[in-house]
Amino acid sequence: MSRIRPTTATTTRLPPAGCAPAGTSADNRRNEHKRGVVLRLKRAEGQIRGVLRMIENEDPCDAIAQQLAAVRNALDRAFFEMMACTLENEITGAPDSDERQDRVSEVLRILSKYA
Repeated sequence: MSRIRPTTATTTRLPPAGCAPAGTSADNRRNEHKRGVVLRLKRAEGQIRGVLRMIENEDPCDAIAQQLAAVRNALDRAFFEMMACTLENEITGAPDSDERQDRVSEVLRILSKYA
């Protein structure tokens, strides 16, 4: 299902779901990231239910494969949103550069292991 967006000159660009506007507090940014991840996961949950219905209805394999790819993409985006929040927290939350480097290295380890 696609969304129709107005194309008037007064339309403002909103940040992607989960991205907090610049200048907000760390707690607000974390809450926005959390909200973005939850919304993406709910979207994926709905897509999975749709795929199950398609399989039960014996829809064509091409159509099912397309929806499975969409689910995989939604999950990947949720993962990367979560990791972006984690990375932001590690960078801004470490008191000195050595600790910050250690924390960033841990996030990179997680990314290389699961991404």
